[in-house]
Amino acid sequence: MSNNIFGYIRVSTREQNTERQHVDFKPYKIPRKNLYVDRQSGKDFNRPAYQALLRRLDYGDLLVVKAIDRLGRNYQDIIEQWRLITREKGADIKVIDMPLLDTTYNKDLLGTFISDLVLQVLSFTAQTEREFLRQRQTEGIAAAKARGVVFGKAPIPLPKDFPALFRSWRDGERSAAATAALCGFSRATLYNKTHRLRSGPPADNRSSR
Repeated sequence: MSNNIFGYIRVSTREQNTERQHVDFKPYKIPRKNLYVDRQSGKDFNRPAYQALLRRLDYGDLLVVKAIDRLGRNYQDIIEQWRLITREKGADIKVIDMPLLDTTYNKDLLGTFISDLVLQVLSFTAQTEREFLRQRQTEGIAAAKARGVVFGKAPIPLPKDFPALFRSWRDGERSAAATAALCGFSRATLYNKTHRLRSGPPADNRSSR
């Protein structure tokens, strides 16, 4: 029995700050070498820091997390990882924001049942809320499109002398690269802009210019 204590921190993006979770871990005096941080989505458990943590967790160890959604976002995956850690590895888990999710207490059959039940209810609720939010977002986007709202980047405007530039390109007087540069476009954008003006991009016979 190793009885080591570990902490796991996750934020969804590299820009998000982990300081709040570090502060919440201070009362547990977790050694710095035992703190694992992932800066990526919790959609699955293929995260480098989490996988490294699993390799170190042993029987009698304790894993501390701020909240259940820091562990992951998918209901079924959370349940599977919880069972992997507590039953297969024989380690404990403490969720700071949910005292009932603490396997160090009430290790009898009733305590295990209550902990598993609370975990399943919370995980299911969290996933249902995410799915509801995605549905509302989808419905909101559809309604906005129906009102004529256009999403995405604004189209790049054509320069005032574009007709003359296009004619010189079409007639082989200027290369596609030179024409695109004068317009402030990439070559791909130039081809897209001129798609309606001709059946296809002109043969670029002056690409060396």
